[in-house]
Amino acid sequence: QVQLVESGGGLVQAGGSLRLSCVASGRIFSINDMGWYRQAPGKQRELVATISSGGTTNYADNVKGRFTISRDNAKNTVFLQMNSLKPEDTAVYYCNADCKVRSFSRNVNYWGQGTQVTVSS
Repeated sequence: QVQLVESGGGLVQAGGSLRLSCVASGRIFSINDMGWYRQAPGKQRELVATISSGGTTNYADNVKGRFTISRDNAKNTVFLQMNSLKPEDTAVYYCNADCKVRSFSRNVNYWGQGTQVTVSS
């Protein structure tokens, strides 16, 4: 089985920065796309950013220029650097990854347990 564990959330003032990390562990042969999603109270979970194994990135329009996603393939880790944070960025942030447990198996999508990010005004 594969586990994703996020860290780095917390409380920050508007304009501040946080860096989220997510480590994938367990029986992993390879990891394809990794990403971050978020869910604010009363809202649906939404895409924040994704990154392919080759480093191609994709961002939601409302975080472009403020957030940067990166990954360390050797450590099965994905990061989210969040700058110029706004109160509307307040949400639970979830790590997501498509993993293969064997060379011949298909990709299976996994989620972390989430980490709270709160931005005060």
